[in-house]
Amino acid sequence: MAEHFFPRDEYYMRLALREAARALDHDDVPVGAVVVRDGEVIGAGHNERELRADPTAHAETLALREASASLGSWRVLDAVLYVTLEPCAMCAGAVVLARVPRVVFGAHDPKAGAAGSVVNLLDEPRFNHRPQVAGGLLAQESADLLRGFFASRR
Repeated sequence: MAEHFFPRDEYYMRLALREAARALDHDDVPVGAVVVRDGEVIGAGHNERELRADPTAHAETLALREASASLGSWRVLDAVLYVTLEPCAMCAGAVVLARVPRVVFGAHDPKAGAAGSVVNLLDEPRFNHRPQVAGGLLAQESADLLRGFFASRR
């Protein structure tokens, strides 16, 4: 996994962090995601598993659904997914299936991360698509948001 970031990456990750904070309004784990294409946010989402009582309502899947609707295609080409936490296996699978060319994430997830922490589905050579991945952008801010949420539940 590359740790290469571009000048605008931090701006978009901060949008994802704002999106993550919205999950707190309905007691969901604060993870946020935005999909950007040609400098425009075409999809955004935050965890809504509790709100929707839906185990698939992760920030990434909701942002990818919105991006697909915006594009009128299931292929989310020429876009970047920014997410505050390393994608899980389900979300990494959605990234591969949507053909997202680049993923930038904040905090690593040592318990469920599927972009290198536990497994690396985003670099699996047997899949037909492997996005570029850069992890660790604004990792401290992302981790602090998560730590605060879980500390308040103990």
